[in-house]
Amino acid sequence: QLNLKESGGGAVQAGGSLRLSCVVFGRTYYNYCMGWFRQAPGKEREGVARMNTGEGEPIYADSVKGRFTISRDRVKNALYLQMNNLEPEDTAMYYCAADVGGGDCRSDEYSDWGQGTQVTVSS
Repeated sequence: QLNLKESGGGAVQAGGSLRLSCVVFGRTYYNYCMGWFRQAPGKEREGVARMNTGEGEPIYADSVKGRFTISRDRVKNALYLQMNNLEPEDTAMYYCAADVGGGDCRSDEYSDWGQGTQVTVSS
C-alpha cells in the first residue's frame, strides 16, 4: 500500500495556473499507474491525467488536453500536475491516486488515494 499526500491547490482566476504535487510514501514499486482525478460537487469523479511510471505516454481527459501536464520525479518520488489556462469548470477537489496491481492505467480502479486538494477557479 502507498500513502499519498497532495498539495498545491488554491484559488485562482480564470486563465491562471496552478501546480499540484503528490508525494508518495511507502514501498518502492516499478512500472505502476499513477494519476490525478477530480470531483466537483454533484458530479462523478473524473480521471484527469494518468501515467505508467515505467513506460508509455500520459493519458489525458479531453477536457484538459493541451492545458494540463502530468509529470513525475523519480528521485523525489513525487507526481505533479501542471494546470495552465484554468477555467471555472476545473473547480473541483483533486486527488492523487496510484495502483500497483498491474492493471490498465485507463481504469478508474486505483487502489491508493490521497486526501485531496481543492482547486477553485473564479471567472
